[in-house]
Amino acid sequence: MNRTPANPWPWSLQFGYNQAEIIEGATRQVVCAGQTSVDTEGTPQHVGDMRGQISLALDNLVEVLDCAGMSLANVIRLGVYTTDVDEAMQHFDLLGRAFGPLGVAPPMTLLGVSRLALPPLMFEIEATAAS
Repeated sequence: MNRTPANPWPWSLQFGYNQAEIIEGATRQVVCAGQTSVDTEGTPQHVGDMRGQISLALDNLVEVLDCAGMSLANVIRLGVYTTDVDEAMQHFDLLGRAFGPLGVAPPMTLLGVSRLALPPLMFEIEATAAS
């Protein structure tokens, strides 16, 4: 699979994502449900702790991708939902730490929402991956 960034403006790169990517030669695609800060039983974790929730949501995304035979390096699109955009963005270094060393900056949308599926949850991340 070949990824070619398409950035008519460079500002999004400082936030760790491309405006678009041209994906060529992909043979397999995985669409992941939104991952949140829950344990293996689906119980919310890190209540009131945005950083903890983002960290666990990313860990859970890694687990789902691994189960599908992929990794964060395969992610070609992210959707992020949060109940507090300003607070979430203060902790986006966690996304940079996860994706930066892999050399990928998948296109991303960040949306503020009034709530997520379970009231204690403040952050959710969904991904599309390809190989």
